[in-house]
Amino acid sequence: MAATLKLEIVTPEAKVFSDDVELVSLTGIDGEMGIYPQHMPVMTQLVAGEVIARKGGENIYLAVGDGFVQITGERVAILTDMAIKADDIDEAAAEAAQRKAEARLAQKLDAEETATVQASLVHAATQLNVKRRHKR
Repeated sequence: MAATLKLEIVTPEAKVFSDDVELVSLTGIDGEMGIYPQHMPVMTQLVAGEVIARKGGENIYLAVGDGFVQITGERVAILTDMAIKADDIDEAAAEAAQRKAEARLAQKLDAEETATVQASLVHAATQLNVKRRHKR
């Protein structure tokens, strides 16, 4: 049996993913990372984008928001503000959310509202990018 590591992805709402995988690919603050079993311990920031997990020779694609990643030789733990499997992304809803956020940014907002709307825009754009890249 191939060596594996445990991938766990948690958001404030739920544990989105928990399974043994052969490889995890993600974007950290310093760039793309490929993580195999027995990886050296690392803790870094996660950048909004795509996480790819390989299990049984098949890739699982997830859209993720900003967060943190803790890596050990046996485990990758991701704490993020958004995580959705590509197959579960509603493209029409993400497009609507993107349009709404763009319209809100055109209005006069205070700093806190601007940050919230920008985060919504990043979430929608990330979902659309991942969904369109892996559309079936």
